[in-house]
Amino acid sequence: MSKDFPEGAVMVFGGSGGIGKGVAMEFAKAGTAVAICYRSKREVAEATAEAIRALGVKASTHQMDVRNRAEVVAGFEAAVAEHGRVHSIVWGAGPIVAQVPLADWAEDQFRQSMEIEAFGFYNAVNTAIPHFRAKGGGSFVHLGSAGHDWWPQLDGLSVAPKACNEALIKGIAKEEGPNEIRANSILVGVIDAGQFKVGQEEGYFDEAWETAVKAMLPLKRWGSAEDIGQAAVFLASNKANYVTGQTISVAGGFGV
Repeated sequence: MSKDFPEGAVMVFGGSGGIGKGVAMEFAKAGTAVAICYRSKREVAEATAEAIRALGVKASTHQMDVRNRAEVVAGFEAAVAEHGRVHSIVWGAGPIVAQVPLADWAEDQFRQSMEIEAFGFYNAVNTAIPHFRAKGGGSFVHLGSAGHDWWPQLDGLSVAPKACNEALIKGIAKEEGPNEIRANSILVGVIDAGQFKVGQEEGYFDEAWETAVKAMLPLKRWGSAEDIGQAAVFLASNKANYVTGQTISVAGGFGV
């Protein structure tokens, strides 16, 4: 167990995703157990758990659809049973979204994004708060979007639900601070993993797109999942025990 974390585990929602895997590994390197939540990528979740165990750190996997409150509750209870305590929640669950103008969103597209990211996050928050209160505190780290600072054309189906969660983060920090529950958010830029890799494969993040985006970045390179993980580790750890209700942009200076 690391002195930077209490006993128990961090619960990483979306831990089988491109960024989520890197986040889970960074927590393991920091010395805390990890509970990996996934919906369909069982093999990826199990492989990540095995990689964590190879570091001598405890890991577990928990399948759930975050839109279903009962499944979230069951997964959370299983993680507590496995690790004794969940000290932090990292929220990184979300669908791969279409890159389309706001005016062209299909209702089902917007509904799915909101149900997974916003309602799903609320399900996790509502489930974890009583446990955090009973254990003397806890931490939420939300993986948001750098588009919160500067609207990225076509990526609104990702940005809009995350903006709802940014407001929830402020509310958690303010209302649950007296219970030693902290809540912070990381604004994620272009990371060489996850949605970005899918977009490259499908051709809508092409060379022209990459050149245009890099022209807006002070740092002329993409970030890594490890960059997001290291920020999440800090925000969840005792080193940030007086930090709450804040956002940090890990986006190479996007929006500056």
